[in-house]
Amino acid sequence: MWEQILSGIENINNVLNDIVWGWPVIILILGTGILLTIRTKFLQVRKFGESLNTTIVPAVKSLGKKKTRSGKAKLNAVSQFEAFSTAISGTVGTGNIIGVVSAILTGGPGAVFWMWISAFFGMVTNYSENVLGLYFRKKDKHGNLSGGSFYYIAYGLKWKWLAYCAAIFCVFAAIGMSGVQTNKISGTISEAFSGAGPDAEIVKLSVGIIVAIVAAVIIIGGIQRIGRVTSMLVPFMSLLFIIMALIAICMHIGNIPKAFGLIFEKAFNFQAAGGGILGYSFAQVIKKGMARGVFSNEAGLGSSVIAHSASETKEPVKQGLWGIFQVFFDTFIICTLTSLTFLTTFDLDKLSSDMNDSAMSMAMFSNNFGNFGVIVFSIILPLFAFTTIIAWSYYGEKAVEFCFGGISEKKRNIIVKAFKVIYILLIAVSATIHSDLIWAIDDTFNGLMAVPNLICLVALSGLVAKITKNYFDRRKGKQLEPMLSAYPDMNREFKEDLEAEAQEGDADDSGRNTENTP
Repeated sequence: MWEQILSGIENINNVLNDIVWGWPVIILILGTGILLTIRTKFLQVRKFGESLNTTIVPAVKSLGKKKTRSGKAKLNAVSQFEAFSTAISGTVGTGNIIGVVSAILTGGPGAVFWMWISAFFGMVTNYSENVLGLYFRKKDKHGNLSGGSFYYIAYGLKWKWLAYCAAIFCVFAAIGMSGVQTNKISGTISEAFSGAGPDAEIVKLSVGIIVAIVAAVIIIGGIQRIGRVTSMLVPFMSLLFIIMALIAICMHIGNIPKAFGLIFEKAFNFQAAGGGILGYSFAQVIKKGMARGVFSNEAGLGSSVIAHSASETKEPVKQGLWGIFQVFFDTFIICTLTSLTFLTTFDLDKLSSDMNDSAMSMAMFSNNFGNFGVIVFSIILPLFAFTTIIAWSYYGEKAVEFCFGGISEKKRNIIVKAFKVIYILLIAVSATIHSDLIWAIDDTFNGLMAVPNLICLVALSGLVAKITKNYFDRRKGKQLEPMLSAYPDMNREFKEDLEAEAQEGDADDSGRNTENTP
C-alpha cells in the first residue's frame, strides 16, 4: 500500500517536473532575462565594473572593521556582505558541482555553453529581484526587515493570491532543500569513510544528528547569526574549491583548449556525452544547460532575494548590484571551474549518461589528488550543502511569516518556531533516506517558485528600469526624489538616514583633512 502511494506521488511529480522544467518555463526564464536586459540597457555589461567596485571590493576592504550604524531608521538588519553571503550560500551548493557534472553527462559539454547564456541574462534577473525586494520590503515594529518575491507580488503586482502561492511553494522547497542537502552530506561522508553496509547507515544517521544540532544553534539565532556564519564559511569554502579546481585544471593544462572546443562545438550539436548518445537532441542540450544553470544560480526563482531584503542598505539598486556579482560568481566562476575540471580530467568517449553524477564528482578529486582529494571533497561538498541548509531555513521562515501575516504576532511567532523545529527534525531524518523522490519533489517546488516570480518581474520590469534610472541619475548629481521604498513613511525614513550618513561622511572627511594639514 505504502509503495503504491509513493509510486503515485512519483508519477504525479514526474508530470509536474516535466512541466515546471519544460520548455514553457525555460523560455519564460530566458525571455524575462532578455526583457529586463533590454529595459535596463544591458546593465550587467554597462555596470559590471561598478557592481564589483561597489560590492565585493569594499566588502573585502572592510573585513575586520567594526560596523557602525547611524540614522533614524533603526533597522534590525545585516550588512550588505552578510546578506550577500547568506544569499550566495543558498545558491552555491551541490548543484555547482554535482549538478554541473550531471548536466555534462546527460546533455553533453555543450550544456555548459547554455549554462553561461542563462547566467548572462540571469545576472540582470537577479538584480531586478533584489531591486524589487528592497523596494517592497516591510519593516516591523522591532526594525526587522522582510522581503522577497511574495512581497513584491502582493504589494507591487497586487495579486495576493499569487503571492501566497509563491510563499507556499517556498516553504515546501525549503523543507525539501534541507532534506536533499543533508542527504548529500551524509551520503558523501559515508561513502568516503565507511563504504556500504550497516555501518554506513549508522554513519549517515550520526551525521544527520550532528548537522541538525549545529544547524539548530545557527537557525535559532535568526538572520544576524546566519549572516555572520555564512560570511565566514562562504569565502573559505569557495576559496578552497577554487584553489583545488585550478590545481586540477593546471595538471591537465594541455586539455584546456580541447575542453573549450567541446563546449562550443557541442553547444550546437546533436550529441551528448558517451561517444555520441543519439537520444539527446540539440534542444535537449539547451534545456539541460538552462535548467542546471537556473538551479545553480537561482536567478528567476525568487529565493535569494529574501536574504538580500534583510540588508541594512537603503538603496535598492546598490543591493541589486550584489545580485549581478552573485550570479557571475556562482556560474561563471564556480560552475565553469567544475566544468573545466571535469572535461580536462576525463575522456568523454569513455563516459555515459547513466553514470552516477555524485560518484563522478568525487572521482574528479580522487583521480587528481588521490585520498587527499577524497578528504577535500568530503569537506567542500558538506560545507556547500550545510550553508544551503541554513540559508533556506531563513527563506522558509520568511515565507511562513508572510502566509500568517494576518494573525497576531504571538501566534505567528509560535507557528514560525514550529516550522523551525520541523525543519531541524527533518534534517536528521532525511540523512538516511534512500529514495531519490525527495530530490525530484524539491526540484519541482523550486521550479514552481519561479513561475509567479517571473510573471511579476515581467509586469514590473518598467518599475525596475525607473528605479535604476533614478539611482544613477542621482549619482550624476541630479536633484531627484530618491526611490528607496514603495511606502512613503519608509521612503522618508531611508532618505533621512542617507542624508545623516552623508553628513557624517563629510564630517569624517573634514576631520581627516584637518589632521593631515601641517
